[in-house]
Amino acid sequence: MTWLTPFRACFGHEAQRISVGQYINGLLSDSARKSMQAMLARVTAPVRYQAFQHFLTDAPWEAETMWGILRKELPERAGVVIFDDTGFPKKGHHSVGVARQYTGTLGKIGNCQVAVTATLWNGVRAWLIGAALYLPEAWLTDRARCTPARIPTTVVFQKKWELALGLLRQALAAGVQVAAVLADAGYGDVADFRAALHGWHLVYAVGIASATSVFRGTPQLQPPTRPAKPGARRQPRPTLARDDQPIAVSALAAALPANAWRRVTWRNGINPSRAARFAACRVTPAHDWQQTMAPEVWLLCERSLDGTYDDKFFLIHLPPRTTLVRLVTLAHARWAIEQQYQQLKTELGLDHFEGRTYPGWNRHVALTAVAYAFLQRERMTRDPAITFETVRGIVQEIFTGLIFASHPRYLAWLADARDLLPLRL
Repeated sequence: MTWLTPFRACFGHEAQRISVGQYINGLLSDSARKSMQAMLARVTAPVRYQAFQHFLTDAPWEAETMWGILRKELPERAGVVIFDDTGFPKKGHHSVGVARQYTGTLGKIGNCQVAVTATLWNGVRAWLIGAALYLPEAWLTDRARCTPARIPTTVVFQKKWELALGLLRQALAAGVQVAAVLADAGYGDVADFRAALHGWHLVYAVGIASATSVFRGTPQLQPPTRPAKPGARRQPRPTLARDDQPIAVSALAAALPANAWRRVTWRNGINPSRAARFAACRVTPAHDWQQTMAPEVWLLCERSLDGTYDDKFFLIHLPPRTTLVRLVTLAHARWAIEQQYQQLKTELGLDHFEGRTYPGWNRHVALTAVAYAFLQRERMTRDPAITFETVRGIVQEIFTGLIFASHPRYLAWLADARDLLPLRL
């Protein structure tokens, strides 16, 4: 597979290069479960199971090196970057990072691993460009759990938004052209996350909670009423003008006049068109305003036409003259991440890894991203209109054909199976 040629640099031994090809082939095969044993049963000339397991868990190669090559080899290198987290439900308590925590995968708190992912979306195709396992603090402070999971001592606790910023740094360093950053309220509510995006001069559209407080427009600050004292630990701070007081975005939306709201229709890919009422105004986030006043941005408010869901709110960093339709289109571009999760998990077994170690988990996810990128590249080079599911089916049929070609007895079994059919037309 020529797609894997650049990745050979990750491996110093020919046995590893053979194993990586078989692992990718196994992910692309028609095996319903992407466990190592199931994948070996669906590839031609399989290596021994012990060698396969050694390759994933113990062999000396780094998943991060593979990620770096993947980001440089992307055939499409510009688009919006979508951050989100996804859950990997688990029954036991020994898989690295597993804990009782909330995940949208379950829609509730459950026993699971959680990963933060970065997706590059150009409006037609998505590319998984990074993933980081979220490790609850207990996994980094309890050596009895940390050691068998082989978590390096250099790994420190990071919140999900900090993991996302790390993935963004890697994408920017690889030369990925980030048109905008999209994320839900789990990231958008964090002032430090938004401040970092401003520091990189990036456009963004992030969800926020209804209780988030903002100023309408840019507030006017009044100088301190008393002078600063030399050497004093606490210096006098500026105050707000009487008319400039923070307000929750839900209260601001409720106070908007009826003519501030407009019906806007949008469409997510090939899904049916959707519509809602929207209002937008310029605001300044009020978090910790006495320390550092945040830049002015757009507040986008969304209201259901029939009351089937609560109002939604977004902070969007775009110029003041941006149209409402443009704001809505950008805020709703996050839909692509849900489609990608479904493809990665259903078609390629992203969440099927049964190992328990930190290196093994990272290697499985990196290899899954490489397999996913292969299918996306096949889409764009063979037929731009072909869907991911279609190209996945074609590749699956090719691999099934290779299995039958390498096992002649399968053809005899198939002929015998024909006689078992209850009806022959």
